[in-house]
Amino acid sequence: MKIIGTGSELPKKIVTNDMLSEFLDTSDAWIYPRTGIRQRHVISDEKLEDLAISAAKKALDNAGIQAEDLDYIICSNVVNEYITPSLSCIIQGGIGATCPCLDINCACAGFIYALDVADSHFKSGKVKNVLIVCAEEPSRMTSWKDRNVCVLFGDGAGAAVVSEGEGVKGIKLSAASSTDKLYQIRTLEPTPYITKEEHSESLQMKGQDVFKFAVKASSGDIKYLLDTLGMSADEVDHYLLHQANIRIINSIKDFLGQPEDKFPTNVENHGNSSSASCPILLDECNRKGLLKKGDILALSAFGAGFISGAAIIEW
Repeated sequence: MKIIGTGSELPKKIVTNDMLSEFLDTSDAWIYPRTGIRQRHVISDEKLEDLAISAAKKALDNAGIQAEDLDYIICSNVVNEYITPSLSCIIQGGIGATCPCLDINCACAGFIYALDVADSHFKSGKVKNVLIVCAEEPSRMTSWKDRNVCVLFGDGAGAAVVSEGEGVKGIKLSAASSTDKLYQIRTLEPTPYITKEEHSESLQMKGQDVFKFAVKASSGDIKYLLDTLGMSADEVDHYLLHQANIRIINSIKDFLGQPEDKFPTNVENHGNSSSASCPILLDECNRKGLLKKGDILALSAFGAGFISGAAIIEW
């Protein structure tokens, strides 16, 4: 398969580091050197499904196809206001499609996992056009009293249309269960029969553990793919990494021994938008004209689980 169109949508509300310092014991001087983040987009009066639908429509327009041409929709989402129906079903109706649809929850690695699901459908001969939408609102998962976590995240939606072709050269997925390092817990509706102790916790993160995993997993996934494909790191034109933290990105860059100009970033303006991060960055690079036909892209993402994934794609 190959990517034939991209789209993205961001909330209009921009929250700067200085704005956070008005109610948190923090500052731009503390946040930026540690994360590379200056500001982030957060949902205010928007609905996540509307951002997702807008990103999907932009991707379809960029691909030059109609919603009725879609054979499948895959939506990556960690949490939203709907328990059911699935966000993919809401998107399907919003764009006027009639195809089957599916939600996955693969944390920040959702775009890579969705590519792998789509790839399996293409290899089975069941589809010709698939829409992938990653829509996330991690600002609703964090406690805005926790200065170590809430400063990291922003909301948004990114989308891509994949069609028949030879663009995707390889995909590598990894998982290593470690649930206590990055998680959120919420209580469900009570019943007359529940006797177990239950509680809710906002998003919890052990930063150093996440950092170590992210660098090791991303570097390892990319190297595995390059070795499998008989390629060198020098042959990749652009490394599009999950925009979680500039220090993680720089560590991966140093491991691969590649120049900074091969690593486009938007973490400064968006923060970590979970699985929407990679497709938003991909769309921005596409619309800026950074990606040329025949360019080799390496995409990589990592998140709670811990899970990670990478893909090598010819544009």
